[in-house]
Amino acid sequence: MRRAQSSGIKLTRADASIVKGMLARGDRQHDIAAWFGVNGGRIGEIASGQKFPSVLPTGKENLPPPGPYLNGREAHVAIQALNEVTIALEKSNALLR
Repeated sequence: MRRAQSSGIKLTRADASIVKGMLARGDRQHDIAAWFGVNGGRIGEIASGQKFPSVLPTGKENLPPPGPYLNGREAHVAIQALNEVTIALEKSNALLR
């Protein structure tokens, strides 16, 4: 059995600082992993101090909004809806010219 190809996403020191800030805020590791698009194990490594132990958490003002975040299916539906709105706006704009 073959493993899935790696996403290639690597968390940086700056990302780890945000992860630690999100953890301090009380975000779930699952939601943090979704925000960054990584496996939850990567967040667990940061939470346990296995990775980036000396990095400090970022301040609340630099954190993304708290999750949960859209899953892939929900994001796809949102993108489709935005595309439809864009087409409708372009048609409306053309009528006004």
